[in-house]
Amino acid sequence: MTQRTYTVKGMTCGHCTASVTEELGEVAGVAAVSVDLAGGLVTVSGDGFTDDAVRAAVEEAGYAVV
Repeated sequence: MTQRTYTVKGMTCGHCTASVTEELGEVAGVAAVSVDLAGGLVTVSGDGFTDDAVRAAVEEAGYAVV
């Protein structure tokens, strides 16, 4: 299982966390998502997901991977 942590800009509340988690949950290969709102970090675990797919999902939720 692969685990990667991304810095995500713009998350400020519980709704942000839910939006990012929901979008990332739809990415093929993603098994789990953990959001550290205070740190602006999102940790994604699973097999077969790509950085590009994660970035696209985060952008779909309205935020940016930096």
